[in-house]
Amino acid sequence: MASIEIYTSPLCGFCHAAKRLLTEKGASYAEIDVSRDPDQKKAMMQRANGRRTVPQIFIDGTHVGGCDELYALERAGKLDPMLAA
Repeated sequence: MASIEIYTSPLCGFCHAAKRLLTEKGASYAEIDVSRDPDQKKAMMQRANGRRTVPQIFIDGTHVGGCDELYALERAGKLDPMLAA
């Protein structure tokens, strides 16, 4: 199974939706809460090419994007192969 990191904040509906999809897929992930840790938010922004919004999702170190991009991968049939890698 792929290594997944997801940067989140507790009140973010898009974060919950992305985590729900990953959970439905049986994928485990490391969740990094950026709401109370400015250093983690700064690290997320550096890794995500300046993007400030959550969630920001990385699969095997590759930046996937946010919730919309994750669901687009699912609709295109590309998410399962990425998770299986």
